[in-house]
Amino acid sequence: MNGCDPALPTRGSRRPVVGVTTYVERARQGVWDVPAAYLQYQYVELVTHAGGIPVLLPPPGPDPEHAAAREVLDRVDALVLAGGRDVGAQTYGAEPHATADPPATDRDTWELALTREALDRDLPLLGICRGAQVLTVALGGTLVQHVPDLPDARAHKHGPGEFASHVVRTVAGSRVAAALGADAAVSCYHHQAVDELPAGLRATAHAEDGVVEAVELAGDGFAVGVQWHPEQALDDLRLMDSLVQAARGRTEETV
Repeated sequence: MNGCDPALPTRGSRRPVVGVTTYVERARQGVWDVPAAYLQYQYVELVTHAGGIPVLLPPPGPDPEHAAAREVLDRVDALVLAGGRDVGAQTYGAEPHATADPPATDRDTWELALTREALDRDLPLLGICRGAQVLTVALGGTLVQHVPDLPDARAHKHGPGEFASHVVRTVAGSRVAAALGADAAVSCYHHQAVDELPAGLRATAHAEDGVVEAVELAGDGFAVGVQWHPEQALDDLRLMDSLVQAARGRTEETV
């Protein structure tokens, strides 16, 4: 689906509620300089234009039993793991690369708990950039910590805040291919990527240099991660529309 008109719900249905994870960083507004939960507004627009209702999910603080993850997912119909800092190397048993971002431990813990709980209950899930990496790590996979170290690697981002544009090739029969076709031009901003795939997760799109650009879980559920940023192209809703449609199928079952 292209365009920016939300799909209208059918009678007896409702718009799916889509939880979107957020950063926690210091933010300045007027006289205030405080920790804040925030997210680029394009994510909100992407979900809304695809027919969903976005709800932001910042890390709730210490939650050793992961009760908050379970309770939050009781109230949403799909989950989006948004982009952000590098996933901490300690989450997959590695030492951090010299280029790695300072770890956002609270966000790592929160998103890994959300991801595992979402997968346990077959909740539709879309990981974006960092989110694809969280999905990989949550299932036991590992990451390439610095893509430029790979032989033949091309730029997957340019300067600070400058996205790289390239074509990805999808795997026939995958959910990504069903949404986008055999190939698609995408906007990327990452220096880390999927390395060892865990059992059950397969690569379903690659960049021209061979770097994994999409992964998805085998089976009938919707659990997809992409390294690119679909929120940067609000005139192309196809991937988010696929998530919202998967979530809508769940809401209709409960009406």
